[in-house]
Amino acid sequence: MGRKLLVLALLFTEGSAFAQTVPVEIWRVDGIMFPLPWELVLKREGRQGLVGAVSSCLAGRAVEIADGKYSGDALSFTCTSPDGKKSLSFHGAIRGDEITFTWEIVKGENLYPTDGLFGPKAPKRFTAMRASRGSSTVVRMAQEARSHPDIGFERILQSEREPENWLTYSGSLSGHRFTPLAQITPANVKNLEMAWVWQVQSPLPFIATSLVLDDVLYTVQPPNTVVALNAATGRIIWTYVHEPIPTARASGGGGRPNRGLAILGNKLFLGTLDAHLLAIDAYSGKLIWNTTVANAADPACQGRMCYVITHAPLIAKDKVIVGVGGGEGPTRGFIAAFDVSSGREVWRFHTVPGPGEPGNDTWAGESWKTGGAGVWNTGTYDAELGLTYWGIGNPYPPWKGETRSGDNLYSNSVVALDADTGKLHWFYQFTPHDTMDWDAAQIPVLADLAWQGRRRKLMLFANRNGLFYVLDRVNGQFLYGKPFAEVNWMDGIDEKGRPRTLIEKLKSSKAVVMPGLGATNWYPPSYSARTGLLYVPVWERGSVDGLNPQRGPAYGAIRALDPSTGERKWEFRKENVIFTTGALTTASDLLFAGVMGDDYAGDEAARLANGYFYALNARTGEPLWQMALPGEVRSGVISFAAAGRQHLLVAAGNTVFAFALRK
Repeated sequence: MGRKLLVLALLFTEGSAFAQTVPVEIWRVDGIMFPLPWELVLKREGRQGLVGAVSSCLAGRAVEIADGKYSGDALSFTCTSPDGKKSLSFHGAIRGDEITFTWEIVKGENLYPTDGLFGPKAPKRFTAMRASRGSSTVVRMAQEARSHPDIGFERILQSEREPENWLTYSGSLSGHRFTPLAQITPANVKNLEMAWVWQVQSPLPFIATSLVLDDVLYTVQPPNTVVALNAATGRIIWTYVHEPIPTARASGGGGRPNRGLAILGNKLFLGTLDAHLLAIDAYSGKLIWNTTVANAADPACQGRMCYVITHAPLIAKDKVIVGVGGGEGPTRGFIAAFDVSSGREVWRFHTVPGPGEPGNDTWAGESWKTGGAGVWNTGTYDAELGLTYWGIGNPYPPWKGETRSGDNLYSNSVVALDADTGKLHWFYQFTPHDTMDWDAAQIPVLADLAWQGRRRKLMLFANRNGLFYVLDRVNGQFLYGKPFAEVNWMDGIDEKGRPRTLIEKLKSSKAVVMPGLGATNWYPPSYSARTGLLYVPVWERGSVDGLNPQRGPAYGAIRALDPSTGERKWEFRKENVIFTTGALTTASDLLFAGVMGDDYAGDEAARLANGYFYALNARTGEPLWQMALPGEVRSGVISFAAAGRQHLLVAAGNTVFAFALRK
């Protein structure tokens, strides 16, 4: 056979997250015995990954390459024949205008003449020379190829180093909800337009915070369907459906929500409405393991659905951590950690202590057995201290405390647990013996700040009871608690942080309690180290007993708080709304948030208020841009980069919208 040509096209992205993926190198090789040219197209994915396609691999049609990696001038990848029976491994060294390749068979035994370029007489070493062009068919296939996700825990710990991605529920393990991206600025935010729209195939409202890794977006269609999409186009890549038992739903009228996923290695982790924890292959969407966390139909729940998982799991080294909700029913809450490889439970911490455990004496009689204290929002993690922090929900029954006298630990608390063992390191209780349903399910935000002349590891916690707390997250020391909303349920707080409550006095006289249903809820706050401010969604509405809110006009707001003093720096206020997306801040000093209507303000007012998405100046609160969207805006806002553009992602009703600057 005569000497033929091998055509090799290499596609690389530049170091910037905004660089376009374009063909920059094409190579030809003489001296390979095969009647047709062979083409290879590669593009760089992530920090050291390669994906792409070859026009043939051991005969047959074009296929994607796999396991692609590069480091400096070296690259490697594999390809598998279309029938899946044979695979080849390639290693290349780039030297100026040449690439020298070696190859070997790594799956299958015999090579045949019909294997073409890689038949039994083919040389095991060849050199590619720079050329001008390659086949558009293989280039197109390579551009659509995806890398096999393989994200180590160090990448999650250092998520700020890759702002093009969104790797955990709060954007970082510290709970900041801040993006280092700055392509969208106060000057050009008015030029935002819809980049793509995805219609969720569910009538339920979309609440999940999505994850983005290397141009793939992962999210949860309610109630428990995981979907992977192309982050640049919104095109669906794969779908995995988990059908929870029909009665599965969040207690207290919470519906059938899911707030998102976690990712580590090649696995996505999903907590389900029927209290399972799933590991799903992030590349294929196939189930890897399924662990039962709790009995979702426990007879102790008196025949009602009780144990659920509605929050996004948290990764801590080699463990995935979840808590169970259902605290509006007769449950006993807990937080548990599972091995990411096997799904095996590693430790469990009960949020209602049993006999012989510290805090059990804060529950009268046997009320601890059904004390509630569910966990339904994601925690945070300090790798240096090895501690994970979780906000705990209300005691059961929520509004009447006669059968559970005592402080009812660890309800309405934040707990600091050793992430390796689950051992309690410290706790702080915001509202002892709660009878107002003031879950402490908010995000514990971690920040290292100057405090009274020295640097300290702090926790910032805007609680549902209307007080903003600063705690030392090393030892749980109370530093201060100050109202960030209207508060009349207490007349002071002692030096250890215990409030002097007036709740029962107000309730017995039928007086309005502020903040009523809670000054905030699960809606995530945002912290910007650039501005030094914590941004908190606030709802100003009272209640006479915790069950029946005041009717008529009220308002929602985003408030910027100075953590060093608790002072309110500014407020963006809107009538008859709740800022249910929480807040997202950016490195260009923008803040994004969305609203849903206040159901208690009157039907017309609530309808008119629904579905607005706002951009504010994070330093001043000045509104810079807004967009009316067709439905309640509830999902946590995220930002990522794809196809050279910074994107913002938010959902309204059951439609997901991606925004980017006008081209």
